[in-house]
Amino acid sequence: MKKIYLSLILVAGILSSLVSCSDDLLDPVAAKGDAIVLSAPTGGTYALSASTASATAFTVKWTSSTFGYSAAARYTLQVIKSTGNFATPGTFPLGDFAVNASVNLEKAITNRQLNAALLGAGGPIGTSQTYKLRVVGSPLNQSSSTVDAYTVVSNEITITATAFDTYDEFSRIYVPGNYQGASGYGSDWSPGDAAVAKLFSAGNNGIYEGFVWFANATPEFKFSPVPSWNGDRGESNGSGAFSGVLGGNNIKPSTGGTYFFTVNWAAGTYTMDQRQVSIIGAATPNGWGAGTPLTFDTNPSSPYYQMYTITLTLAADEFLIRLKDDWSVKMGTLSGNTENTTTGGQYKIKLGGGNMKVPTAGTYKVVLDIRNSANYNLRLMPQ
Repeated sequence: MKKIYLSLILVAGILSSLVSCSDDLLDPVAAKGDAIVLSAPTGGTYALSASTASATAFTVKWTSSTFGYSAAARYTLQVIKSTGNFATPGTFPLGDFAVNASVNLEKAITNRQLNAALLGAGGPIGTSQTYKLRVVGSPLNQSSSTVDAYTVVSNEITITATAFDTYDEFSRIYVPGNYQGASGYGSDWSPGDAAVAKLFSAGNNGIYEGFVWFANATPEFKFSPVPSWNGDRGESNGSGAFSGVLGGNNIKPSTGGTYFFTVNWAAGTYTMDQRQVSIIGAATPNGWGAGTPLTFDTNPSSPYYQMYTITLTLAADEFLIRLKDDWSVKMGTLSGNTENTTTGGQYKIKLGGGNMKVPTAGTYKVVLDIRNSANYNLRLMPQ
């Protein structure tokens, strides 16, 4: 009897050990992990300007987190107005770091990069504003539930900064025409109207690109190098080139809609191609089979004035901005790889980029800002 009793105790102990091991395998994380310490910047006042956009504003320095288990990490700088909260911050990616990588966790932030984060946080242009900064870390290559559960944040730092208009960094030309009033670009034939459509030169090299929305069926326009009729140029007898003299004929697309322009001012040439602005992908209600068109916002009082928007229920999956039905023109990630988009803040994109991914399923206002060819960006605003 004693042998049977001892055997039963031994079996019970083995089963208990197996259950414990199984639980460990299912839930290897005992704690959230080490808190992040943000040691720099320590504060300060930053008056940003377009003329110093490439200069370093400050260097962010922070400590790593283990997340309670061994995992590669992604760190992001988050910025909010001091009166706000971190639900929809402006963001800047600090980088991805391998497991136990022997690296210095620091990143120099330029005035341009800080400015984008301030604007993403809703900061005013040209006015001093107090902001809070923090660093957020999350494990890479994990399920969304794991990332959410083990994301860690740093202490908060307060700075004072003045943001600048990103348009001021780049040279531009103006596109006045008969379409302006109907399309949300101010008064017809008014190159000096603040709302007039503009094409920007990302390289400040005399080559201008950009999108213009023509709401009327018979648009006409010209190009002007200044916000007036000094030096305006039109078409030369339907040739697709500028007139050899100042003035020239009005340029007349065959129909309205969204057009993408490339203008070489010195060479006196331009191209003009119609585009269809839509969101498409597994994250969208129509999947990869059909795009969902975005709407151009013509309301001057809207925070999304002259941007393309739509409110959609999105899955935690991939998507792109498609500009032609034959897939020859699309917009996506700067890296060309599939990436999770940030929520709330500006997420920079480019023509020909890679797939973007919705990090968490939900209803979003999708905001596509393609007013400035040097700063195409997209925002997912939770609704």
